[in-house]
Amino acid sequence: MTDLTALTLASALDGLKSKQFSSVELTQAFVSAIEKARVLNAFVVETPEKALEMAKASDARRAKAKGKVGKLDGAPLGIKDLYCTKGVRTTACSGILGDFTPTYESTVTQNLWDQGAVMLGKLNMDEFAMGSSNETSHFGNVINPWRRKGDNQGLTPGGSSGGSAASVAANLCLAATASDTGGSIRQPAAFTGTVGIKPTYGRASRYGMVAFASSLDQAGPIAKTVEDSAILLEVMCSHDPKDSTSLNIKTPNWQKDVRKGVKGMKIGIPKEYRIEGLSEEIDALWQQGIAWLKAAGATIVDISLPHTKYALPAYYIVAPAEASSNLARYDGMRYGARVEGGSLTQTYEGTRASGFGKEVQRRLMIGTYVLSSGYYDAYYLRAQKVRTKIFQDFVDAFESCDAILTPACPSPAFAFGEKSGDPVEMYLNDVFTVTANLAGLPGIAVPAGLSASGLPLGLQVIGKALDEAACFRVGGALEDAAGFVARPEKWW
Repeated sequence: MTDLTALTLASALDGLKSKQFSSVELTQAFVSAIEKARVLNAFVVETPEKALEMAKASDARRAKAKGKVGKLDGAPLGIKDLYCTKGVRTTACSGILGDFTPTYESTVTQNLWDQGAVMLGKLNMDEFAMGSSNETSHFGNVINPWRRKGDNQGLTPGGSSGGSAASVAANLCLAATASDTGGSIRQPAAFTGTVGIKPTYGRASRYGMVAFASSLDQAGPIAKTVEDSAILLEVMCSHDPKDSTSLNIKTPNWQKDVRKGVKGMKIGIPKEYRIEGLSEEIDALWQQGIAWLKAAGATIVDISLPHTKYALPAYYIVAPAEASSNLARYDGMRYGARVEGGSLTQTYEGTRASGFGKEVQRRLMIGTYVLSSGYYDAYYLRAQKVRTKIFQDFVDAFESCDAILTPACPSPAFAFGEKSGDPVEMYLNDVFTVTANLAGLPGIAVPAGLSASGLPLGLQVIGKALDEAACFRVGGALEDAAGFVARPEKWW
């Protein structure tokens, strides 16, 4: 039998359906792989007993002649530690939540269990999803399974969904849930040679997801292929009355869009994304992507997104402001860690000072500042106006194209410590991804080549609001043309 952990989600589901192997066998293979790969630090909670119990239940459903079988029945998945999981510790990888164990399930994970998926455990991430390198986690760095040619230096898997990306790239799960506030699905996917999609804002429920920036956060998958990401996203998305921003619309069958091709589509190339300092190999990959799509029958059109240069500054005002408001609830009173003080104020101060890491504290201070009296109009209100302009740029651009092609990141994965000393340089990692969050648009990152040092490089496709189908069509065409099959050499 082939190595079960190397299967794609689609091929694993086919194998389960045709009874080539059982869910218990598949799950056990992943449980063993996770145990051997602890050096990667991808999982912060392993749930092998729960996983095997869920796998047995799945096998029992399949054994029944008329057993009701879900779309993901028996498929072992990893869950980002941002999603509340009933009875399993959920901390958003922050010290302030202590050993918080939810008594309820997030809507996204409930959708997965309703379709028969198996939970392998909770995945490491940047604390409260604030970071681009997984260096802010309370539980330590996730190590990228990829390494530079002839170099054993540990590399970041990207962030905040670093554990999700690393676990998929290292074959520790078939696919994983992730979340994206400014690029936290697409950037780690690009760094690890995996596929990640952020759907339109409101497609997936945020109920039971630990909040960072409520108007930007969106759930999505990281998977091995474009088809796998479509399969998982279909199940993750649903209307949810418990989330006031959830869209009451039907979730399409995106899997059928993946191989539709791009013939007749118009692909926009924004001139503003040709930024200063863009590496030559990223630019060359972008040009290669344009050539692939042209060869596949698409028309290439030049477009302009004039307010792109203001996207990062606007994002780093809006996101910390919303975080400042959302994270005010962590005060040591109701749940999580508490540091006793001589007074109520001292308890609050002690709890938050010891519970939050440096990056979270930095962003909370920025957020509180921009919302404070006298600065609200100068910063927060102005940033929201810029956000509207960025959204309008996309509306105008989409009058002449069906989807937009850009690089996913300005560089391949970097080593730990290379950028963490300079917050501004770290924030620049999100330069190509934040615009989709500010405008609430879908975006997918697809691996398309290797750098000179042998590391994965990704391309990004941005679609119109509610047009994930275009992302999957273009993403599928890029995947076919690139033929990216490289996998990290196993060293762990």
